[in-house]
Parts: sequence; C-alpha cells; structure tokens
Amino acid sequence: MADDDQTAAESRGAREGAGETYRIAGALTITRAATTAREIESLSDPLTIDLSKVEKMDTVGAWLVYRTVRDRGAKVVGATPEEQSLLEQVAEADKPVKVHPEGASGFFYVLDELGQWILELGRTLVGLLAFFGSTLVAFANLVAHPRRFRVNAVVQRFDVVGIRALGIIGLMSFLIGIVVGQQGAVQLEQFGAEVFTINLIGRITVRELGTLMTAIMVAGRSGSAFAAQIGTMKITEEIDAMRTIGVSPIEALVIPRLIASTIMMPLLAFWAMMMSLLGGGIFVWLQLGIPPTTYIQRLQEVVPITDLWIGLIKAPVFGFIIGLAGCFQGMLVQGNSEEVGMRTTTAVVQSIFLVIVLDAMFAVFFSSIGWK
Repeated sequence: MADDDQTAAESRGAREGAGETYRIAGALTITRAATTAREIESLSDPLTIDLSKVEKMDTVGAWLVYRTVRDRGAKVVGATPEEQSLLEQVAEADKPVKVHPEGASGFFYVLDELGQWILELGRTLVGLLAFFGSTLVAFANLVAHPRRFRVNAVVQRFDVVGIRALGIIGLMSFLIGIVVGQQGAVQLEQFGAEVFTINLIGRITVRELGTLMTAIMVAGRSGSAFAAQIGTMKITEEIDAMRTIGVSPIEALVIPRLIASTIMMPLLAFWAMMMSLLGGGIFVWLQLGIPPTTYIQRLQEVVPITDLWIGLIKAPVFGFIIGLAGCFQGMLVQGNSEEVGMRTTTAVVQSIFLVIVLDAMFAVFFSSIGWK
C-alpha cells in the first residue's frame, strides 16, 4: 500500500503551454483506478497523458486512459508498443455491437436467403449421404459378425414403431377414406356418376394415400422420436461413453431403428389401405346406398393388383428414408437441449420432404413402365 501511495504521488499534472500534461509513473492498475480518475478530472483541457514512466498497466488502467481520450479528446504520448496495443484492444471492445446485422434488402435479400437455403440443402444432402455410407459399413460389419446384432433392440423398435402406431394410423386412415368418399361423391353427383366414387376410393387409397399418409404419420411419430432420443443421448454424453467402451453407436442405435422402420412400413401401409377402404365402404353404404357386397365386388374389378404392389414397394423405401433422416439429425445434436428440439423439427420436415420427392419419382417411374 505504501508503494501505491508513493507511486500515486509521482503522478502529477503540470501546465505546459496552452494545456496540461498528466504524467504517470509506476503502475497504472486497478488499485490506482479511483485515484487516477479523480486526478484526471481535476485537470483542465486540452490534456496530454504521458505514459513514458509507466512500469505496468492493466485493462482497467488502459480503459481510464482510453475513456479520457474518447470523452475529452486528450492526447497520449510515451506509450510503449505493448501499452499501445492494450489501448487499441480496449478501443475495439468499446465499439457498438449490432444486434441485427445489416444485410441486403429487397430483391438482393431474397437472393441471399435463397442462396443460403440452397447451400444448407447441399450440405445436408452430402451429410445424409455420408451418414448413409457409414450405416452401410456398420451393417456390413454386423453381417460379418452376427453376434454383435442386437435382436432385442430391433424387437423393441418393432413394438414402438409398428404395434403402438396401429391405433392412430388406423383411425387416421379410416377418416381419410370417409373424406375421400364424401368429396368424390359430391363432385361426381353433378354428372350422375356416384357409383364411380368406389373407383376413386379404391385407386387413390391403395396406390397413393395409404402409403403416403402412413409415411407422413411415421415421420411425425417415429422419425421425431429417433432424433430426440439420439440427440438427448449425445447431450448426456452417452454416445461418447459407448465409443469409449468400444461400442459402435451406429450398430447399437441406428441399425435397429432403420430395420424396424423399413420392415414395419409395408405392414402399416397395408393396414392403412384396409382401414381407408373400410371407411370409404361405410360411407358409400350409408350415404349412397351401395351394399358392402357390391362395394367389395366393384373394388375387385376397378383396382388392379399393380396398385397394391406399387404401394407396398414404396413403403419400405419411405420407412428407410424416415429412419435415416431421424437418426442423422439426432447425431448432429450438440451444445444444449434447445438443439434437440430444433433437430427433431428438422428431422420431421426433412423426412416428409424426401418422402414426397421420392413419391413423385416413383409415380413417374411406374407410369413409364406401364403400371398406370
């Protein structure tokens, strides 16, 4: 304390010409901050701060000098390169922060957003392909070492993805069959062709809606669960612990979920088709007066077997894509729990987007080979 008082006594203001010079000797640190600030305030402008005899200066001392320069226009002389660098860092830190960064406006803003979206889409697709490759490698390792295959995990996923989804998918499909029948009957009634409502229900349900709506439901129900479960395990460092003990996270977590979603999707799609046909049949029976026997006979006449094969061929592909996207987004989680919610939402959106794109590609392909 005596040294600080002695050093403080060496700092003084001296009048030179039209202004005053404040010479500082010794240490310009936090212990002298209050005294230095009072001495500087007592001096008149224009002011010059002489740092030629300063032996030590910390951030607080640099801030006092910078504030005097900023507020009173003082000049600084005698600073060493280290002191000058510290003053520049303090000045840089004092610059105002832009909470909302300035960006392009109007048309250029739209182009910038579009470009960012395309870049993000490209990075996501590349990452998804890389993850798909890692999954294939892990599956090949399981084939080479069958004892590492976790049957219990797969059976558990069968229950979660398939059996527990029967209720909601069946109810949804039943109501969709009624809606399709009602809307079709309203339109066909204008032409006196209500009987063709059966054609509409049969073909659109078996060929498209049964599989597509089931895929959307599985993406929202199981795909989101995959992302949330794996993402939570990443935050709690369970996946890192698995790697530490020599267990592959892809073999233990991803493969069972992919197998379950791929195998259960055709079964769920077929269940959805039957429930939609049931809902449509009840509607045409009660509303149009067409008896169930006539309804079933008409379905056999107008719905070709190729429509059923189309729906069942698409289903496992959709299931694999949903499982892959959900697990991929879960593996990308890092940082905090907020990331889990964001990646879960992204997994659902990405799955539905890929399913619809693939459905369009399947439609073009099957039409080109004559399955119309």
